[in-house]
Amino acid sequence: MRKNPLPRLRKLCLSLPEAHEVEAWGHPTFRVRNKIFATYAPAGDPHCNGRPATCFKAGPGEQAVLVGQASDRFFVPPYVGSRGWVAAWLDDPVDWDELAGLLLRSYRLIAPKRLLALLDEE
Repeated sequence: MRKNPLPRLRKLCLSLPEAHEVEAWGHPTFRVRNKIFATYAPAGDPHCNGRPATCFKAGPGEQAVLVGQASDRFFVPPYVGSRGWVAAWLDDPVDWDELAGLLLRSYRLIAPKRLLALLDEE
């Protein structure tokens, strides 16, 4: 049986300044100032072909690069994919360091400047 990836994802997301978790649509979402920077879809979610995944905001062009270079790990999610968001499968070996960097970039795209300054001071 595979290990549940949510605790590790939660730890990464909630380590960021003022990040908090809110359940929406029956799943955890991770937010800063109530703006979503990442979501989690558990195994069985029909929008992710029944596989656990996380979805995060990406910078311009990043979606095409990630999905184009590693479609076995990344995909364009329904609903928010048209706005540049990317999803990553969490049921195969996950490069957690890479994912931490992608989540941090997503946070940086959403967070207010004051919180970004706190990150830059660390």
